[in-house]
Amino acid sequence: MDDTQRTGWQKRILLFLTSQCITLFGSTLVQMALVWYATMQTSSGVWVAAFTVCSYLPQFLISFIGGVWADRYHRKKLIIGADLLIAFVTFVMVLAIPHISSEPALLGSLLVMSVIRSLGAGIQTPAVNAVIPQLIPEDQLMRYNGINVTMQSIVNFAAPAVAGAVFAISTLRTTLMIDIVTAVLGTGLLSCLALPKQNTSIEKVSVFSDMKIGVKYAFADKLIGKLLIIYGLFTFFCVPAGYLAGLLVRRVFGDTYWYLTAVEVVGFAGMMAGGIIMSTWGGFKHRGKTLAVGLFAFGSFAIGMSFSKNFIFYLGLMVCYGVALTMVQTAITTMLQEKADTSMQGRVFGLLGTMYAGFLPIGMAMFGPLADILPLQWIMIGSGIALIVIAGIAYYNRELKAI
Repeated sequence: MDDTQRTGWQKRILLFLTSQCITLFGSTLVQMALVWYATMQTSSGVWVAAFTVCSYLPQFLISFIGGVWADRYHRKKLIIGADLLIAFVTFVMVLAIPHISSEPALLGSLLVMSVIRSLGAGIQTPAVNAVIPQLIPEDQLMRYNGINVTMQSIVNFAAPAVAGAVFAISTLRTTLMIDIVTAVLGTGLLSCLALPKQNTSIEKVSVFSDMKIGVKYAFADKLIGKLLIIYGLFTFFCVPAGYLAGLLVRRVFGDTYWYLTAVEVVGFAGMMAGGIIMSTWGGFKHRGKTLAVGLFAFGSFAIGMSFSKNFIFYLGLMVCYGVALTMVQTAITTMLQEKADTSMQGRVFGLLGTMYAGFLPIGMAMFGPLADILPLQWIMIGSGIALIVIAGIAYYNRELKAI
């Protein structure tokens, strides 16, 4: 960020983050609605896994290409275009639902919608992450990443409560309509924001060549490469205690939308608390130590949740789980923003999105069906132990200890 961009940057970043939180609210609400709908209609780990895979696998396939586009083209236009694509396909689904007569056909149609929405997210996410360091001085990145997490967590805190209320009194179509409204509001707000000039004068080689350059750059740097790998493994082992939480709650505590709502609300409350902590405290002096402590805490709470037989105690652990999650995500994001060259940030965050959107469906494809064979609690214990081992490796890693 040059001196001319430092004036009024706080207003610009808050406007940008607000626009993204508005669209995030609708997207999160619909994502929860789809998984909850599959959970309640089928009570099947396979169907829950199918919806999660369709929501993230396409994002995995296009995320790195989206990162290349974020380095080549105007990032604001990419973000707005992706948001409008998601809103359009959702609107088509709203119109189609009354004409779908069978439950299997409806579930299949919702899966197709999830695929297209995921493609839009794969284009949007790398551009959003690359815009943030354009707007913020480097010495403020950890603080504003914490603020970003706090704002997103407030949205995510509200979204499940709204989803539960809408499901209780209305229909899936109404839930989908909320996403369309928020997309229009969010893109309208973003269109009013002027972003700093972006260098798009790089040599225009093929997208495939740009992807190869990005991969080579990321993994030639030992720190960036290790952070990407840790994030992928972290995402994979999050699945049992995090993304299959609704299945655990239904099997152990009861089959009501309000239990599912409570779990999501307190989880995001924990993330909100974690964001506030990171925005004020900023983590330990060394970023690597913050990451390692977050990973250790995350694994420990996952194990604790597997033993819980009391719903209130389970919710308390879920709050702590959310705080640990925020520590890990904020530390990794900040280190990548600080380390990656400006001209490569789109591709680096495209790779980060690829790790998330790749390892999550792999985890769902493995742990979802496995949860229909083995007790989910056993799987949670195993994944928690794996995360603690990764925390130990991160703590003693030379590159991570140096920052």
